[in-house]
Amino acid sequence: MDARDIIARGLCDVMERALVDAGIDPSVARELARRACSNPVASVTKRVTKKTKKANAKLSRAFKEANAKLRTKSGQLRRGITQSDVARMAHKIAKKL
Repeated sequence: MDARDIIARGLCDVMERALVDAGIDPSVARELARRACSNPVASVTKRVTKKTKKANAKLSRAFKEANAKLRTKSGQLRRGITQSDVARMAHKIAKKL
């Protein structure tokens, strides 16, 4: 067993004892401690399709172009331009690509 597993198990035992000392039923305290210390179910990662990769690449390129057009040399947005204007322009550019 790993040292982290030993520490985690010890902390779960301490948690269970604290719950019992707080007046919670021992069987309920054991279940709560077990659930708090168990590993959560790993989330499944979604695969990215070719179509999505292509669209993401186009949108990335479009955002670079839109930012270049709507920002000054120092990198600040031009007067009267917001980030939503940049996004709107990027989506227009992406449609044309």
